[in-house]
Amino acid sequence: MESNSSESIKLNFAGQQHAFTMVIRHNALKSIPPQGGARKRLVIEAGRTESQYWKDLWAYRELFYFLAWRDILVRYKQTVFGVAWALLRPLLTMVVFTVVFGKLAQLPSEGAPYPILVFAAMLPWQFFSGSLQQCSNSLINDRRLISKVYFPRLIVPMGAVIVSFVDFLVAGSILLGLMAWYDFVPSWRIVTLPLFVLVAFAATVGGGLLFAALNVKYRDFRYVVPFVIQLGLYISPVGFSSTVVPEKWRLLYSLNPMVGVIDGFRWAILGEGSTLYWPGFGLSLVGIGLLLTISIRYFRKTERTFADVI
Repeated sequence: MESNSSESIKLNFAGQQHAFTMVIRHNALKSIPPQGGARKRLVIEAGRTESQYWKDLWAYRELFYFLAWRDILVRYKQTVFGVAWALLRPLLTMVVFTVVFGKLAQLPSEGAPYPILVFAAMLPWQFFSGSLQQCSNSLINDRRLISKVYFPRLIVPMGAVIVSFVDFLVAGSILLGLMAWYDFVPSWRIVTLPLFVLVAFAATVGGGLLFAALNVKYRDFRYVVPFVIQLGLYISPVGFSSTVVPEKWRLLYSLNPMVGVIDGFRWAILGEGSTLYWPGFGLSLVGIGLLLTISIRYFRKTERTFADVI
């Protein structure tokens, strides 16, 4: 790390294949007057208040862009199919679920072709599970940067979420292709889809921040997260409609935050044939709100110790 003015820091990152250089500007840099002819030194001062912390997030937005773009560039580097993996994984999973639940089990499809029913759920689930996996390891992967340079640590897992969101957008092209193949035209509800994307984003950030902070202190969570993702796939209505759950258990089933997210996506995409269990959706929203609040508070509480224990 080298300084070239009282308002900037130049960070040099070297990897196996690439070297990155970035200048971060921040007004918290203070110049200490020279003593005895000594050269000036730059001191990076962390935000002392909660409001200052959120201002720091905006001040370090260039670092956020850089980390997210770096992860996007190296995510599929040296792979045969490259970015096509963002399409292949949900596509193959959709085929398996369609055969098992649609053809063999003959489960209801809410008035839509079964592949569209499944893929409408695969989109938020892949976004959530991929972000959870990436966020949990994000702070560990950037431990050298964290241990040497001050910046709001929230930037690191949030960058991992953005990378998974790019995969989400790429995979959305499959849904458009399925709609064209089956000549399926969505109803007016499709305009509400961005609202459910925001709900999915909140659930993803909440889970990602929590596991990212826990994994710094307790490395066991690197083994817990894949288990949670695998279990969540089975207990979430990804391969089937949540209408198959008995009515008396619907509210309890909605304690799983992803139930509300997936049902919301299907309600917006499938149109009039799909119904949304509003009490359960409301319960899922409350659960997501609590998860996000607790995760941010726990992350902020433990953030100051990351450089010492990582």
